[in-house]
Amino acid sequence: LVTRPIAPPWDEASKNFALNLAKNIADQDIYLLTNGLIDDFPVHIHQKPIYTSNEFSYIQKLRLIKHLRKMRNDFDILHYIFTPTKQNAFLIKNLLSCKMNKCARTIQSIATLREDLYPDKDLRGLIFGDLVVTYSDYAKNKLNLLGFNNVKRVYPGIDLEYFKPGPKNEKLAINLKLNTADFIVTYPGEYTRLGATDDIIEMLVQYSDLFKQNSIKLIFACRLKNNADIKKKGGIIQKLKEHNCLDQVIFIDTFSDMAALYNLSDIIIFPVRDMKGKFDIPLVLIEAMASEKPVIISDLPIFQEFATADNSVKIKSGDMGQLKDAIINLCQNKLLAEKIGKNSRKFVQDHFDIKKIAEIYREIYAKV
Repeated sequence: LVTRPIAPPWDEASKNFALNLAKNIADQDIYLLTNGLIDDFPVHIHQKPIYTSNEFSYIQKLRLIKHLRKMRNDFDILHYIFTPTKQNAFLIKNLLSCKMNKCARTIQSIATLREDLYPDKDLRGLIFGDLVVTYSDYAKNKLNLLGFNNVKRVYPGIDLEYFKPGPKNEKLAINLKLNTADFIVTYPGEYTRLGATDDIIEMLVQYSDLFKQNSIKLIFACRLKNNADIKKKGGIIQKLKEHNCLDQVIFIDTFSDMAALYNLSDIIIFPVRDMKGKFDIPLVLIEAMASEKPVIISDLPIFQEFATADNSVKIKSGDMGQLKDAIINLCQNKLLAEKIGKNSRKFVQDHFDIKKIAEIYREIYAKV
């Protein structure tokens, strides 16, 4: 599996998916590209410790290309699991050609096409796999329209034995200075991308008293990826201080036990304005749904594949009045929240179970 560094902490969707996929295909030898050797992997998983950092930087990408040139003829299949760019597609197509009669077959799993960056003429140049696997029907249909017929849609999978409903962890609540009786709302998004941060903060400032009356606390579970994120977080804290509502917000920058965080939460919100740079199917939402948590989500067209009226609550993108109403409604209507949560879990069981997804990939490996 050709990926970013597979290494803890397990808080990033693409490497988590690669690891879980490898764990669930036990009848084949799977090689993972790691940063150092990791203990407790199943015996059928072999490690290639080619990286020197967990950050998938330019230097680490050069290391990947260097080692792939050496290893490219050693495998039957090279399964690329990362978003294609002009640079990596060019390098793979031009520097990693195989020797005659020893050429590995190639599979591309594409989480998103990044249409915000690439016009159609450029998208065509990003495809190099003998088989292309998309995470959504939206992306599959787009590639079909561009003339690619070697495309199959396979949803990404998650571990339903790890992401499952459970009680609130009192120790975690105490560590975060929360009370398990609080109604906890978590936003597992980003600070500077997606366009949701300012909307959420404006909503909280405007309806702070209402949220206090209902013991509603908000968790920002957003990783700090760069200096822009650090600056954005600082600005948020300053604004909350100015409006005397900083005590209603908890900030979590890195947290590896996401299952515990979902179960501590009562609902998950994802009121984003766009999905630039994110998976077509954001796994944080699938994981939350598997944990039987109601998800409040904006009405972006890409979400229609997995968000229905039965398993989620949709609001108009950018309408924080609707978001406030949806939060209060779920806070005050526990039976509705429970019903939506159970429908969510059932939907994920049917479509995103890693065991079922692994079976699909096993068939793909056998045929490609």
